[in-house]
Amino acid sequence: MSTYRARRDEAPARSGPAPAAGPSGDDAPRAAPAWRVMLRYLRPSWRWLLLGGALSLVTGAVGLALPLAVRHLVARLAAGEPTTPVLLVMVALVLVTLVSGPLGVYVLRRTGESIVLAARRRLVSHLLRLRICAVDHAEPGDLMSRVTSDTTLLRQVATESLVGAVTGAVMVLATCTVMGLLDPVLLAVTLAVLVLAFAVVRLAMPRVNRASREAQKSVGAMGAALERALGALRTVKASGAEHREEVLVHRAAGDAWRASVRAARWLAIGGGAAETAMQVAFFTVLAVGGARVASGAIDVATLIAFLMYVYYLVLPVQSLIGALSQYQVGAAAVARIQEAERLPAEPPVAPPPPRATVAAPAALEFRDVHFRYAPHLPDVHRGVTFTVPPRGMTAFVGPSGAGKTTLFSLIERFYEPAAGSILLDGRDVADWGLPELRAAIGYVEQDAPVLSGSLRDNLLLGAPHAAEEDLRRVLETARLDGLVAQLPDGLDTLVGHRGTKLSGGERQRVAIARALLRRPRLLLLDEATSQLDAVNEAALRETVAEAALTTTVLVVAHRLSTVTLADQIVVIDAGVVQAVGTHTELVAADPLYAELAATQFLAATG
Repeated sequence: MSTYRARRDEAPARSGPAPAAGPSGDDAPRAAPAWRVMLRYLRPSWRWLLLGGALSLVTGAVGLALPLAVRHLVARLAAGEPTTPVLLVMVALVLVTLVSGPLGVYVLRRTGESIVLAARRRLVSHLLRLRICAVDHAEPGDLMSRVTSDTTLLRQVATESLVGAVTGAVMVLATCTVMGLLDPVLLAVTLAVLVLAFAVVRLAMPRVNRASREAQKSVGAMGAALERALGALRTVKASGAEHREEVLVHRAAGDAWRASVRAARWLAIGGGAAETAMQVAFFTVLAVGGARVASGAIDVATLIAFLMYVYYLVLPVQSLIGALSQYQVGAAAVARIQEAERLPAEPPVAPPPPRATVAAPAALEFRDVHFRYAPHLPDVHRGVTFTVPPRGMTAFVGPSGAGKTTLFSLIERFYEPAAGSILLDGRDVADWGLPELRAAIGYVEQDAPVLSGSLRDNLLLGAPHAAEEDLRRVLETARLDGLVAQLPDGLDTLVGHRGTKLSGGERQRVAIARALLRRPRLLLLDEATSQLDAVNEAALRETVAEAALTTTVLVVAHRLSTVTLADQIVVIDAGVVQAVGTHTELVAADPLYAELAATQFLAATG
């Protein structure tokens, strides 16, 4: 193959894809009000919320009736009349309370858990479809805290805030109405004290919201710091950095504690104001009511009933204030959930059905592709152009940071090019459906990640319907059959978190087997044999060469053993295609490749 040299003239700088706008960035969509988002979560469960609220209102209504029954009881005792009918009514009211109260609590709690479940499913589905550019700017631990901690607060919003506000407001209004019928003067005295209490509560609630949001943010930071340390615990221990990582996690925990304490302080101020107001109202009503009894304006039975209502008013007032407090806490959690939901994600599309037969190998072409990770970062690719014919192996070589791995990310559409086009079978990858595109590709990443679970789960990750015969075939191809025979539970053996129970070479072989099991039309191997010993590398090299007979194989490699097998080699330097040719041609004709060959011992068989 003749040597091809691309022009080294630097292409004009072009803007790459903008980075994912942060949740609070200027480019982010305007956040909807917290109450509207809450209603979106609550709407599917409105019937159960209505039932739970109705049961709570029944319990409250019974509570309203009891003081009136007591008033009649006292009046009958004073008049020497029979009290049995009143006592029977009071017993019936107590029995209704015993049934409606616990049942209402259960219905609301169950509904709250259902709301949390729906929110978690929605958020998890969104996070799993996030675009890679969004993941690059996010902390996994913080995202997990939004699924676990923040969604839990929705239950409090549903059961304590919404229902509590409605039932509390209804019961306060109903109680005040009955109190007004008993004595308007004493009602005016009571309301004057309550207005002062609500003024204090209104002052405290915005501060509760801010402190709650800071607390949830700090919990997310703590989760991110802990995930960072546990994800690289061996490195942390080997570096003697346990104490430094511990300090980082403790600092985030301390920030969460301080913010929670601030929220608790303002909640205590609001709750204390309400409780003090009710006590003041009780004693004021007692004093004013005693004077009115002495003047003959009301009788003793009315005063007793009114005092019972004042005492009874404590519960709905506390429920109303608690609802306002929980709304502020829930609003902070909803804001964080909204931030995660506004991160850019790929559309949810059903995966294509598994192919019954092996499809033809794919042809690939890059046409003047430009790419950068963010506008403020330098170009990774500057007019990359090359062609890969169907079938055969193409190797990509070049200095570290030349953009070789990024080529694979662009093919998979983890990122979108700023300019130019990438054609698969003559069709721009942007026109492919993502499931269809990725179903045609087998991808082995440089670090060959393995998921927690069994070995079988990892192998079937991309081909869940693969037959046992195909599974045995790829095990033999990837030289994993001997490993499986030694494992205590065979393919069902757990591999540990991130595959820690496997060696680096074994993880690479698992990743290769996983990719081959998909029967890809285009196989992308990013340093797929870098951690293998010589024997397994030679075996897998033969496997890759055999796969190249029926599949289009793209390899990022540095080793002589891999590069010399390639049908063509693409040399990339500083985001530009320097040359294309065979190993022999490039050693003779391209200075950069010749230098790489000399320094990396690629020229041994030149």
